[in-house]
Amino acid sequence: MRQAKWLNCRLRSLQSKLRERSHRVSLPVISRLLRKHQYSLRSNRKDREGKSPAGRDVQFDYLHQQRHAHQKAGQPVLSVDTKKKELVGDFKNAGQIWCQQAPTVSVHDFPSQALGRAVPYGIYDLTHNRGSVYVGQSADTPEFAVDNLAHWCQHEMPVRFPNATRLLLHADCGGSNGVRCKRWKQLLQEKIADQFGLTVTVCHYPTGCSKWNPIEHRLFSQISRNWAGCPLRSFEMILDYLRTTTTSTGLIVVAHHRTQIYQKGIEVSASVMAGLNITAHATCPQWNYTIRPRTQLRPH
Repeated sequence: MRQAKWLNCRLRSLQSKLRERSHRVSLPVISRLLRKHQYSLRSNRKDREGKSPAGRDVQFDYLHQQRHAHQKAGQPVLSVDTKKKELVGDFKNAGQIWCQQAPTVSVHDFPSQALGRAVPYGIYDLTHNRGSVYVGQSADTPEFAVDNLAHWCQHEMPVRFPNATRLLLHADCGGSNGVRCKRWKQLLQEKIADQFGLTVTVCHYPTGCSKWNPIEHRLFSQISRNWAGCPLRSFEMILDYLRTTTTSTGLIVVAHHRTQIYQKGIEVSASVMAGLNITAHATCPQWNYTIRPRTQLRPH
């Protein structure tokens, strides 16, 4: 048999092709013969990881060590990331809901017909199983990410970690809190380390490993499940769905609406980077670093 085979033919198409070759076979017989030879309709399967980044296993071990050390010392450990952006308006949202009549939505999902685009930035507290989601309607920038962290440090950290002196962040390798983002590091220094007197340690997941970030399966997946099949017609509805997201393990989610407009493409000079009090770790320095407060800028 040749390597080229009929891959996407319907049974009736196969029957027609066989008839052209003087083989008169019924549809049930064709189906039985295909299954006898282990042929069935199959979809593509994602199975090839590709080449793993050097030091991937070492980084995962180091992530767990840092997490354990901070939690044992009673210090906050946060997993941060931006969830998929959502068009706000009368648009279809994938999923199904129990109802007597399916909600009707617009045929097209043109951005020009939307009320805006929701940008949900999540902060997940691994110690207390608590999520905070900040829904922006501007760009997903490092300033947006750090402003949300600053809000968390000001309003939630004193309640659950009143004696905090250190902060551990688990973040993806790219995006607004990416490992190569200079603006992210600059603002962590200015708005978190200097402002709150915190020693901030950031451990990034290696490239292609963002699915292991705890916020993905402990917070974001639960949010997607909660609003599946429900049109996100307004920002108020989005906030309501976020706040009503719970799990049997006691997940609590708080949500905030951020209306500030953030500018993209802000460059950070080499002199500004040189002034940061940042130290790369000996283990996987490309992914791990600590930012300490600059003494002269500590709050009085």
